[in-house]
Amino acid sequence: MAGPETILEVSGLVKHYPLTRGILFKKQIGAVRAVDGVDFALGRGETLGIVGESGCGKSTLARLLVNLEPPTAGSIRYKGEDITRLSGRALKAVRRNIQMVFQDPYTSLNPRMTVGDIVGEPYEIHPEVAPKGDRRRRVRELLDVVGLNPEHINRYPHQFSGGQRQRIGIARGLALRPEIIVADEPVSALDVSVQAQVINLMARLQDEFGLSYVFIAHDLSIVRHISDRVGVMYLGKIVEIGTDEEIYEHPTHPYTQALLSAVPVPDPAARERRERIILSGDVPSPADIPSGCRFRTRCWKARERCVLQVPPLAVPEEFRGTTGPAAHDSACHFAEEMRVVPPEEPPEKPPEEPHNSANTHEVR
Repeated sequence: MAGPETILEVSGLVKHYPLTRGILFKKQIGAVRAVDGVDFALGRGETLGIVGESGCGKSTLARLLVNLEPPTAGSIRYKGEDITRLSGRALKAVRRNIQMVFQDPYTSLNPRMTVGDIVGEPYEIHPEVAPKGDRRRRVRELLDVVGLNPEHINRYPHQFSGGQRQRIGIARGLALRPEIIVADEPVSALDVSVQAQVINLMARLQDEFGLSYVFIAHDLSIVRHISDRVGVMYLGKIVEIGTDEEIYEHPTHPYTQALLSAVPVPDPAARERRERIILSGDVPSPADIPSGCRFRTRCWKARERCVLQVPPLAVPEEFRGTTGPAAHDSACHFAEEMRVVPPEEPPEKPPEEPHNSANTHEVR
């Protein structure tokens, strides 16, 4: 069965920030390799989750995807067209179809503008989307779609809670009816109960508007809830990518296994059976990335081959030719499947009580 149509294709994407020395005559002495060769494809109507610890390059990747920053190398193809080479009107037209929801709902909204002006601002940039006399009505409809009272159109951001502000940001992202939304940790600054509301809202909007998401987060449980596929980033590269079942139930890369072993488990019995993986050492600086496998300085499987050779992001040799869930792309020379969290044992079925219609409504 063929997968969904590819709407966004990223190939060899690189973003390096130069490190310079000197005041009058600056000399480049190195570079911070924030994104260092990322490849993935996004299907129409699909959600691709990107996870990884802080500093791995997730937010830089998000800014590159919407062309807020120019890449150092690589390509981002939207419907076959490389948007990194566009400028002017051509780039403006593409940006209409690729929108972004920012991480912090408190700083991503202009405090001097009303909600109506914030959500309606995209119409000022793309006036062809909505006639001037129809914009107020459209803004009210968008507020209603994201679960806000349309009557609050004249309020300011400080009059809303964090979850409501993030809904305003989502409404602004939907204003131009885009095909792709890049969500950069959209719920990390919200309370847990509000996180669930926003995630469920995004899932509903995806079905309603036919959206494709690149959902970036560091919370593995949230990513699994909303994502069809998951990519795990480490020091600017994707080290493992696959469906949510492949990544969470059958991880093959040591870094993914270590991340999953740190996820809190609500079941006490499963928590006792789980083997916690403690990584040694600190995360290397992106300005001084280790040779070969960039995870080798913290990996318990590291050998000489890991120092000399960069592992490709591909199906490991051990699983090639198989069709099991472990046969997915993993950048490790010694990849092997490991169940990090043991399956929960089904609870014992309580004995059935004899049915007595006489005391069906008896209060016990």
